Amino acid sequence: MAVRTSQNCRFKVSNMQFLNKKTSFNFMGKRKIAAIFSALLLLTSISSLVMQGLNFGIDFTGGTMIELAYEDTADLNAIRSTLEQGGYDDAIVQNFGSVHEVLIRLPVIETENMAELSNDVVTTLKTASSTEIDVRRVEFVGPQVGEELTEQGGLAMLYALIGILIYVSLRFEYRFAIGSVAALVHDVLLTLGVFSVFQLEFDLTVLAAILAIIGYSLNDTIVVFDRVRETFLKMRKGGSEEIVNIALNDTLSRTLMTSITTLLVVLSLFTFGGEVIHAFSIALLLGIVVGTYSSIYIASNVVLSMGVSKADLMPPVKEEGEEIGEDGSQV
Repeated sequence: MAVRTSQNCRFKVSNMQFLNKKTSFNFMGKRKIAAIFSALLLLTSISSLVMQGLNFGIDFTGGTMIELAYEDTADLNAIRSTLEQGGYDDAIVQNFGSVHEVLIRLPVIETENMAELSNDVVTTLKTASSTEIDVRRVEFVGPQVGEELTEQGGLAMLYALIGILIYVSLRFEYRFAIGSVAALVHDVLLTLGVFSVFQLEFDLTVLAAILAIIGYSLNDTIVVFDRVRETFLKMRKGGSEEIVNIALNDTLSRTLMTSITTLLVVLSLFTFGGEVIHAFSIALLLGIVVGTYSSIYIASNVVLSMGVSKADLMPPVKEEGEEIGEDGSQV
């Protein structure tokens, strides 16, 4: 037992030493390849968003959602056939969590009251089924509410990006602000692109995940930029590309540890959280991977392309009678 504990300790220590090991990867040497790769992914995402759009959930489109639990295994084809015979041709039927649970989505029908509509659907299915059916939940969203949610969700992302642009401009320098916003737009578009290409349902939980991705990606980018600025001011010699490479390698272990631990949590949500938060978990998984990539290859790449140098990050020259703080502000 003691031997096994000792081996486990040595294994953990060796892993920590690997993560803390000083690296010297030439990240910026591959920045053109990364730019082409990202451009292709963005082109695919934007094309899909323009051509087929997002598969908006009931939160945005409006309609009725009914969750049912069957005592025996639910026959989806029989349920669809029953609903079609009842006049509900546009109903979307799918399993929800298990083969016994069924989720039915119905679009807004102007001529019917939503409460009466759900009752009619449940009655139709119970009449045609020989097994007991339990109604788990029924949700209604009006078309006007769906339109408002779509508009407010878009404005929330826009305001977040504008606030980030202002903050990073004040905290660092305008080129860093443009780089950070470029990385965030890259992450959001790629995540939306995956949802569009595979027509995954986009609901309010996914919108919340998109906003979380913006925060996560920005956190990574700020850490990298802070080290880039520190390295620029500390090193007397070396080109901009070399200095950015050193800064990226210095923060690599921190970036990997943060990403891996966060991924483990989100994977647990995806595996054990149930069908309700699957889309949310998928969006976060994509965001973590893409956000880690963009903090290295998009944000830093944009800053370098805009020609940032040590002179841009130096504090202003102190004039007579003025004192300059460590952050470059007048005291």
